[in-house]
Amino acid sequence: MAIALKPSIGGFLRPFGCGWFIREFLLGHSPYGAPRINPKTGACQADIFKFYKRALLLQFAEDIAVREEEISADREKRRISPEKIEDRTRYYLEHIPYKLTSCRFHSFVVYFSNLQRLQWVEFTDSPLLNHRSLGLPRLTSA
Repeated sequence: MAIALKPSIGGFLRPFGCGWFIREFLLGHSPYGAPRINPKTGACQADIFKFYKRALLLQFAEDIAVREEEISADREKRRISPEKIEDRTRYYLEHIPYKLTSCRFHSFVVYFSNLQRLQWVEFTDSPLLNHRSLGLPRLTSA
């Protein structure tokens, strides 16, 4: 008996992986509109998480808008309109709940600690954090 290998509708999908995003962000490649950072100084976990969540929400909004426009254009027998996709993306960015992407900060920190144990990220000295004893060290890609 053959089993279809296509995914079912719905489910837990990610447009890109967390590890890939962290690597690209710390290398300074500015993935999915995240700000470009200096790879030598790195960034703290909270900033990386914030930009990761923002990128996930943007990709979810774009995906929903494109699917909606494709269905609408097919139904109305017209071409796909990039302007309508942009409008719907803005609409969904305003209305998608923050928790939709199912990525919590605690899970992100646990994942990051695994990356540290594997020595894929390392701590860097930051002049901003040297003046105070309490604070999270900045991380860079190893």
